[in-house]
Amino acid sequence: MKCSVVIPTLNGRDHLATSLDALAAHAPACEVIVVNGPSADGTTGMVQNRDDVAVLLEISERTPGVALNAGINMATGDAIAFLNHDLAVESGWQTAVIDGLTEAVAVTGPIHQTLPVGMTTTEPESTVIGEKSISLFNMGNVAFRADILNELDGFDEYLDAREGIDLAHRINNVGETVSWEANMGVRTEFKTDGGIRQQNRREKYRALAYTLMKNYGLRFTTAKETIRPPGQDALTSLRATVTGEMQPTTWIATGRDVLAGLCDGIRSGAVARVRDRSSVRNPPACSARAERVVDCYDWRSSPDSDVR
Repeated sequence: MKCSVVIPTLNGRDHLATSLDALAAHAPACEVIVVNGPSADGTTGMVQNRDDVAVLLEISERTPGVALNAGINMATGDAIAFLNHDLAVESGWQTAVIDGLTEAVAVTGPIHQTLPVGMTTTEPESTVIGEKSISLFNMGNVAFRADILNELDGFDEYLDAREGIDLAHRINNVGETVSWEANMGVRTEFKTDGGIRQQNRREKYRALAYTLMKNYGLRFTTAKETIRPPGQDALTSLRATVTGEMQPTTWIATGRDVLAGLCDGIRSGAVARVRDRSSVRNPPACSARAERVVDCYDWRSSPDSDVR
């Protein structure tokens, strides 16, 4: 099974170099595709000076779904893995990917983070919608069979976050599963976000409402799962306001952002559900546009190119 690895990056040159070094050491047979953009830290030059990257794509948008779909379009592997630029694969990672994809259409594994007093390791995650249990995955360390990504038409580019959670719901909706491989481990090398923008509450709950409305429509379980997280968040913030840890004006402003995000997500999710009534549930899909890439350096056809 041929494996392509897509690494989206933004202003993370040093992080990316370490990640590429680990791939070269532990998964040298993988086709590596770096999706950069728009970085301003010399990432392009660093990648061009390496001989272990097959494709470098330069994009102009920072939306994660755009970068992921651009990588899918260039990948030629039977398996397509996605790796955060600040994560380094460990020994056995590639074998675990192949083993996992013999049992399921997607596979994920643990992320190890070194701390001053030890190490943390992520565990398998899932969520429940009605009677359905949906296995989730971290987009920083996950691989898919190429055919399921083609069937579901990649990632939903409306989302500015939670694109992996949306795909997990869509995988479940077509009757497929996600497996967990303990040996598919990656580790953190840096304690920084590498230039990735932190998600605010408005974006968080817009994505939540959109994902649930688009995939399940207007029903009791959708309403409950849409309201429950912001409700818990509101109670926590209210307690902080009562104890003086948070200013009342901050609580009101946060509530306004959450409500606006929910309304926007519900409305947009309903429109998306109408636009795509199939099991794919992905109107702003991988095939919906072709102008994502500003520049493409493809060394597969010309490995001795002077561009390097």
